[in-house]
This record gives sequence, structure tokens and C-alpha cells, in this order.
Amino acid sequence: MRISTRGQNAIKLMLDLATYNNGEPVRLKDIAKRQDISEKYLEQIVSVLQKASLVKSFKGSRGGYMLQYPPEKYTVGYILKTVEGNLAPVDCISENGVICENNGTCVSRRLWEKLYTAISDVLEGITLADMLEWQNELWTDQYVI
Repeated sequence: MRISTRGQNAIKLMLDLATYNNGEPVRLKDIAKRQDISEKYLEQIVSVLQKASLVKSFKGSRGGYMLQYPPEKYTVGYILKTVEGNLAPVDCISENGVICENNGTCVSRRLWEKLYTAISDVLEGITLADMLEWQNELWTDQYVI
């Protein structure tokens, strides 16, 4: 399994919204600059996130985007599934995957199921709040007087 650039940037976008959550909408232009991501590309990603009700948008001169819920309500897995779709390492174990003719006798299937479970457990066990905490630790460690 490989997380695409789109998935990676969706996480960066959501983390940026959580980081700069001061009660005011955050402009994509500002996120694009901070994260060094094209604003047009972020528009595509935020559109998917908005349709899934993960973010809310505000129009006008003071418009922008905000998280729909507190950071602890978002798992990395849910964000990635929203923008990536299926995260299964092989088609035969994905939710809408192809049913393999060797399904009942395939030894490899057990391996892929265990891998998918491990990946899902990690991604579903980490929230945006956790990532905010990690980010704060990194930023604190880099603070020099």
C-alpha cells in the first residue's frame, strides 16, 4: 500500500486547519503558502473533504475553511479513506474488491488480511489531536533562545 500525494496533502491540510484553529476560517492561500502546496491542488482536496462533511467553508472576504469537529474526532484513517478510497494492500481483501477464485484456499490472503488489519489499526488509532501534540513536541524541541 502506498499513500498518494493527495492523501499526504489531505493530512497536511487537516493538520494545518487544526493548528490554526482560532475560531476564524483559515484561507487556502495561507495553507498553501505554509505547506508549500499549490492552492489549486488544495481546492481539489478540500472539495472532497467538504463533501464528506469533514470541513466547513465560509464565503466572503473573511472566508475560508474550518474543521467540522474537534481534532480528536478525526482519525488519520478516516481522512485517508475519504480522499484515497480503499486502503487495502490487495484487491481481494478490499471492501469492493474482486472476489478471487482461490479465495477459500489462498494462504497469502491471511497475510494480506493481517497487513490490512495492522495498517488500519495504526491509522484508526491516530487522531489529528495526536498529530497536533506531536507537532507541538517537535516545535518545542526546536525552540532555541
